[in-house]
Amino acid sequence: MLLLTLAIIIVAYLLGSISSAIIVCRMLGLPDPRTTGSNNPGTTNVLRMSNKITAATVLFLDIIKGTIPVWGAYFLQVEPFYLGIIGVAACLGHMYPIFFDFKGGKAVATALGTLLPIGLGLGALLIITWICVAKLTKYSSLAAIVTVSFAPVYVFLLKPLYVYPTLMLSALIIWRHKDNISRLLKGTESKISTK
Repeated sequence: MLLLTLAIIIVAYLLGSISSAIIVCRMLGLPDPRTTGSNNPGTTNVLRMSNKITAATVLFLDIIKGTIPVWGAYFLQVEPFYLGIIGVAACLGHMYPIFFDFKGGKAVATALGTLLPIGLGLGALLIITWICVAKLTKYSSLAAIVTVSFAPVYVFLLKPLYVYPTLMLSALIIWRHKDNISRLLKGTESKISTK
């Protein structure tokens, strides 16, 4: 089981390393999202660069690359702690993709994907939290930070067994947003906008 778990961790990282934003932008002839706008290859930056359909495509692909390895490991009865490691590996792949010079995004959508196997109810709570904060503040980064901060609380209420894996993911995502947190405190963070 240990070798299988290790293999899934590696696969999760490699799946996470497939940067949906960069690939979709290349296919559509758009600029590299790492060199345009916020320089972040993620859904919000793609939305700024293009349109809602393109951004939704990136969002969907980023979510499923987190869901696939965790769901697979869940059905193979991998222990909850290692499910958390697998989720972290997928997010690390998105943040530091081996296929794209280790220059990736914040992994918010991928983290959501890793949490979906816990239950659709949890997914709904996370999405509603993100939408509410984003609508009220117009800050995608703040919405992400608040959402992942609440994620362990939601998991504790729904399936306490997965609290520690969720805490690992939340800590990783918040750490990845450290520059955004600094800009939010200074009042220089970019707000969500479309063309």
